[in-house]
Amino acid sequence: MSVAIVTDSGSDLPAELIRELGILVVPLTIRFGDEEFVDGVDLTPSQFWARCAKSERLPETAAPSPGAFRAAFERAGAAGADGAVCINLSGALSATIEAARAGAAAVASDIDVRVVDSRSITLGEGLMAVAAARLAKLGKGLDDIAGEVSDLAGRTRFFGAMSTLENLRRGGRIGAAAATFGSLLSFKPVITIVNGAVEADSRQRTRARSLRYLVDKLKAHAPLDQVGIVHGDAVDLAEFLAMVAEVIPREAVVLGDLGPVVGTHAGPGAIGVTFRLPREAST
Repeated sequence: MSVAIVTDSGSDLPAELIRELGILVVPLTIRFGDEEFVDGVDLTPSQFWARCAKSERLPETAAPSPGAFRAAFERAGAAGADGAVCINLSGALSATIEAARAGAAAVASDIDVRVVDSRSITLGEGLMAVAAARLAKLGKGLDDIAGEVSDLAGRTRFFGAMSTLENLRRGGRIGAAAATFGSLLSFKPVITIVNGAVEADSRQRTRARSLRYLVDKLKAHAPLDQVGIVHGDAVDLAEFLAMVAEVIPREAVVLGDLGPVVGTHAGPGAIGVTFRLPREAST
């Protein structure tokens, strides 16, 4: 059985991995006032951050239409796939997965689609799509791949060092963390994803300490077979990568640019790390 892997552009996957593994990416849209852009098509991450620097208002993001997912599933079927696994942004944070489910229902008579909630964001989601695509290349079936992705969703961890929580607060994505950090915006906060939602994890007095905190998270769970790092135009990225190299070789790290979908809420300078726990450690 041939299985196609579909995800959304909130996964922030590097273009070379998308091409290598044949992953289909359905883009979200971004609006700056009256101007609308298709993520990754009309607007690159670098262009996004340049616009943010000049804009007084936060941009807005919108989920793809069900028709966009339907078209992706139809392309997969036309290319010879018997089924598709679609991995999406956390349903607790985005309506994207609902659009994917509606698109899957629309093609149910033509191609079998399994939609899986990553319960994560950016490369946390993206590395699940990578794992799924590698299983598909090995000839694994639809049930096996969808089951593995569901398992990965429970074992994936994501932590992000933010320059500020203001974007998350203004965008309504901070959830319970707002109560914890509402009066502590002078600190450098670290967020995490718990059950698909954004939660406060730590507050550090300096940027250097917040980055060291991320590295300590990696050390606490070493050895790690793969780590994903994503950044939003962070000027101290090279310094952070050197710190991560203390824990895991650079070649084992997937590096991604934080795009508009999550970047709108994370703000400039954000750095995130994602990894997955061993099966026995996640129970």
